[in-house]
Amino acid sequence: MALPFLNSGARKKPDQMLGVDLGGRITKAVHLQRRGDDLVLHRYALLDAPIFDKTIPVDLLAEHLRAVSQAFEGKCKLVTLTIGVNDALVRHVELPPMPVEDMRLILKNNSRVYLQQDMSGHAFDCYVASPQQGSNSDESAKSPAGQQKQKVLIAGVKQQLLDDFVTGARNAGLVPDRVVPGVIGPVNAFERAMPEVFARESVALVDIGFRSSSISILQEGELILNRVVNVGGDRLTLGLAESMNISYAEAEGIKIGMAHEVQSVLEAQLLPLGRELRASIDFFEHQQDRPVSQVFLSGGSSRSDFIVEMLRRELMADCKVWNPTTFLKLGLSPEQAAEIEHVAPQLTVAVGAALTAF
Repeated sequence: MALPFLNSGARKKPDQMLGVDLGGRITKAVHLQRRGDDLVLHRYALLDAPIFDKTIPVDLLAEHLRAVSQAFEGKCKLVTLTIGVNDALVRHVELPPMPVEDMRLILKNNSRVYLQQDMSGHAFDCYVASPQQGSNSDESAKSPAGQQKQKVLIAGVKQQLLDDFVTGARNAGLVPDRVVPGVIGPVNAFERAMPEVFARESVALVDIGFRSSSISILQEGELILNRVVNVGGDRLTLGLAESMNISYAEAEGIKIGMAHEVQSVLEAQLLPLGRELRASIDFFEHQQDRPVSQVFLSGGSSRSDFIVEMLRRELMADCKVWNPTTFLKLGLSPEQAAEIEHVAPQLTVAVGAALTAF
């Protein structure tokens, strides 16, 4: 699943790519390279994200991306960036069969008609949900007028934000190849890491971010529902710090490593997240008349066994943390290879973003 707002249009697919997930607190990045039929993870990096009010200034973004590039010793200049889950709209609409280029123009000029809101000044991309109705095929382009509409997954982002990302990357000495909505990252990575579950089951992917968490519900390989919940790891840590009158850093360590010792406090902070996620699953199960068989968790806070167990009880579903790098060959240094299993849940969005290039 691609949905790149920016696509270099290169005829030949690249053989390597940096995937950069610009986080609220930590930026996660990976370097993937194609080697025959395999994809190799050469290096990953976790860097403190820059602090800014609302929209990151271009010069600050360029400085940060320059630091990201230096972490990889400048070995790959092609980069795929992610748009945060709160900055990109991802939803389904019904459109007549036509080429994707025409769909983009229709959405740009008629956003009120198809999206029920004014989205002037936005860039769009589209993904046809049903392969047999692929809008890139010759049959779709020649479809007669009046043919039944098809369900299309669309994404929209402010053009100015997209332009700032491109400028920031170029000023950092990188070549911006793609910009994709972050919510697509876990879906792409999950398809490669667990292809059988992806193709056959109804599952929920929950990525617990810094300020927000996203839930994507898949049904036999199709993204049916996605929501953003404004509760993330930052809120959990802040609540813990305030309740215990300790520093933020101390609260973060307790949240991940010693959560059972502050069970009642952490439960109160997790309850809103659990309820919102459960409401999304209930809505899907009611609409589709089928249960969600498993919930797969990623993000920094998912490394806490206690948080996973609490969400399992609240969601009344089998919850587990998954590793988005299991299908990759590892070309890591010994130090990074020893840590990959621990940090892998944080790399989910970055891995999925990089995969759009291959």
